[in-house]
Amino acid sequence: MALLAEQLLNGLQLGVMLFLLAAGLTLVFGIMGVINLAHGSLYMVGAFGAAVVAQATGSWWLALLGGLLAAGVTGMVMELVVLRRLYARDHLDQVLATFGLILFFNQLMVLLFGRQPRFVALPAWFTGSVEIIPGVPYPSYRLLIIAVGLAVAGGLYLLIQRTRIGMLVRAGATHREMVRALGVDIRLLYTLVFGLGALLAGLAGIMAGPVFNVQVGMGEQILIQTFVVVVIGGIGSVRGALFGALLVGVVDTLLRGFVPGLLRGVLDASQADALGAALSSMGVYVLMALVLLIKPRGIFPAHA
Repeated sequence: MALLAEQLLNGLQLGVMLFLLAAGLTLVFGIMGVINLAHGSLYMVGAFGAAVVAQATGSWWLALLGGLLAAGVTGMVMELVVLRRLYARDHLDQVLATFGLILFFNQLMVLLFGRQPRFVALPAWFTGSVEIIPGVPYPSYRLLIIAVGLAVAGGLYLLIQRTRIGMLVRAGATHREMVRALGVDIRLLYTLVFGLGALLAGLAGIMAGPVFNVQVGMGEQILIQTFVVVVIGGIGSVRGALFGALLVGVVDTLLRGFVPGLLRGVLDASQADALGAALSSMGVYVLMALVLLIKPRGIFPAHA
């Protein structure tokens, strides 16, 4: 039971990390109609920005600000220079262009920082652990990630459902030409939405740095799972992104934690570990297929 509780918390932590990425990705695709494969690069830029500032200043708060600034500015420049030219193009052009951006950002990070991973120290006040239930200590920093992710989810809900900006975002997603005809600067709206998505991706990278280390290509490792979350939750739905991310995070973590051990009852250790790892990595894709068989448009309708 202690192991199960720990794995559930690990799954929740992975889920909120995926949500921070998926929320921005689903907003950009649902509202702007752009498939942005370079979303993971913004995650990497945020992580590197925070790591560089942390090593230069020793301040975690300045590192947080630096990572957010790096990701947000990079995202808005990307939208202004590249993506704005792709709105009227088909999805194949968008995929090719944003794949090129992945290669560009990866090579840029190599030129600026080299290929060696950067190790980011935990904030001093989150180096310990908290005993959630008797006998189950859990790292304080992972609890911080969970808390930040859930707080961001609540903030996004209020922003989109309870503010004028959110009203314009929802209107721009479903009636783009009407919003433009009413005098709203749809270009500025798109830039702000993309900047928000970049900030969320950068925040995910900042929070992930002390857990997974910062290295070139780290965005591609998590991007595929992020797309799975978007498909499961429903394209354009922030609420669906939250539920889909938590579902994917928990399922992926439980499979990786328990399937190899179960297989060791019928196979030798090396075969069980190899087969268990393969089956575990397939689990979220099987989950996606099952969800789409039941609800072809995802758990929630678009823009919910």
